[in-house]
This record gives sequence, structure tokens and C-alpha cells, in this order.
Amino acid sequence: MPDNDIPMKTPPLNPLKVFEVVARTNNLTLAATELNVSQSAVSRQVAVLEEYLGVQLFARERVGVRLTEVGESYARRIGPAFQEISAATAFITQKYSNNVIRLRTYTTLTARWLIPRLPHFKAQYPDVEISILNSNAPLDFSSEKCDLAIVLGNGTWPGAEATLLLEDIVEPVCVPGFIEGTATPEGLRGKRLLVSRYRKDDWPRWLEYAGMPGMFETAEKMVFSSSILTWQAAMDGLGIAIGQQHMLDADFQAGRLVRPFARQLRTGQGQYIVTPALQRHSDKIVAFKDWLMREAGQL
Repeated sequence: MPDNDIPMKTPPLNPLKVFEVVARTNNLTLAATELNVSQSAVSRQVAVLEEYLGVQLFARERVGVRLTEVGESYARRIGPAFQEISAATAFITQKYSNNVIRLRTYTTLTARWLIPRLPHFKAQYPDVEISILNSNAPLDFSSEKCDLAIVLGNGTWPGAEATLLLEDIVEPVCVPGFIEGTATPEGLRGKRLLVSRYRKDDWPRWLEYAGMPGMFETAEKMVFSSSILTWQAAMDGLGIAIGQQHMLDADFQAGRLVRPFARQLRTGQGQYIVTPALQRHSDKIVAFKDWLMREAGQL
């Protein structure tokens, strides 16, 4: 039978680990201390492995043990394997043992909602660092190095758990005085509509909700790469944009933007805090999620 057709044979892993520690420390007492078991338990595990392999791995001497020739050869080959397992495990788990929270979100929410509130979090948790990755790509925890994400959607992500943070509510916004006369949706006729490429469906949906289906196709439009740019264009009087309620509170309060029709549309989506379903418990993540929910609850 060719070598590559030989079935894989794996010894019992607990005795194998005990053998690796004894071979590395060359001392039963030190091995027992590292493994947090008794010396007799170490000896029994070594005996189990020797019986499984059918060879003697250690020579018992009056003052301890020493590796046999076959034991030395075996130790040289399995030692690196355990080192690789330890390194791989540390790589996976180290993010839960430091004070860095890796958050994936997107530019609009980061700039308009999260950043203005982060000083509140830092005041409560000065030792925790927030590392923010902005992305509009589909969320995939298997390929992204992040602890959690804030994502716009319907609350369903495979292999993840989602908690609603902010409901998605939209309506037209513009500078004061941009819409003259009676503040009804009819006032949009002849006005330039400012469109965000990533939220291009907001205008058609709102116009249909307001009883003006089909107007979007015939209206003059100016398209931008983000909602932030459409809102800035609205503040500069270039047209009227669709605003996301929770992202523009400061602009409404300061009078930079107004809601001329006061007709809000709930899109059925929301900003969700999303975490991997199999994520280990982490105090820092729990604290950050609780803080996000408190901030949203104050709106």
C-alpha cells in the first residue's frame, strides 16, 4: 500500500500532551506542576501512551526518567505540532484578552452618530481602545477581524446574533426656506433631488409613501457616493435630500436642516448590533453593547 494511502492513526491526545510536557521538562515533578496534576497521574498517562504505541518512551531511573532513543525521536516530531496548536489558539483568542474592541461599521453611522458619542464611552472606560473599520461590504465574521459590527439590515445574518440599535426612519431634509409655500409633497416638483448611491431606493419609496409614485423618474437628480455628501449638498442649497432621522439630530437642533413635510417613513430596517453566534463571553464587548443601547435609548 502506498504511504499516502495509509490511514491516519492518532493516539489519545491527553496522554500525548503529558508525554510532550515530560519530554520538554525532562522531569516528572515539573511536568506535574505545569499540568496541575499529581506525579502519579503523569506516570499513568505516559504508561497509557506507551501501551498504545507498543514502545518504551522513557527509561525509568533511580532519580527520575530519561527519554529512550525512540522517545527522543517521537518528541522531536510532536513538539512542533503542540507549539503550532498553541500559537494558533493564541491567535484566535488574544483579541478577547486585550483592551481593544474591533468594531466594523460604515462611514455615515460612524461620522454622524458614533463619533460624537464616543467621548462618553471613553470617560466611562478610559482603558478600552476602540478600533473602527468602515465597510459597506456584506458582513462575514469568518473573514473579518472584528468583535462586533453595526449594520443596516432587517436583523437576519447567518451565523450571527443581532440586536436592534436604531430604527431606520427617513424623510426629506433641506435648508430652511428651500421649500416655499405650503409644505406638502407637491412642493418637491421642480426641485433637485439629492441621491445617495448606497441608498438610492429611499427617494422612490418615500415618494410612493407620500402619494407621488413615478415622480422620481422625471425629477432632476444629483447623485453622491454617500448620504453624508447628500446632506452637505442640502445644507449648501443644492437641492433636497433624504435624511436618516437618527443621523441628523444635531443639524435639526442647530437649524442647519429642516424637515419641511414632517412625514416620516419607517423603512422596516434598522441599525443592528451584530455579533458572531459563537463568540466567547467578553466583558469589554458586553460593556460596549450595553453602552450603545443606553445611548440609543436617550434619543
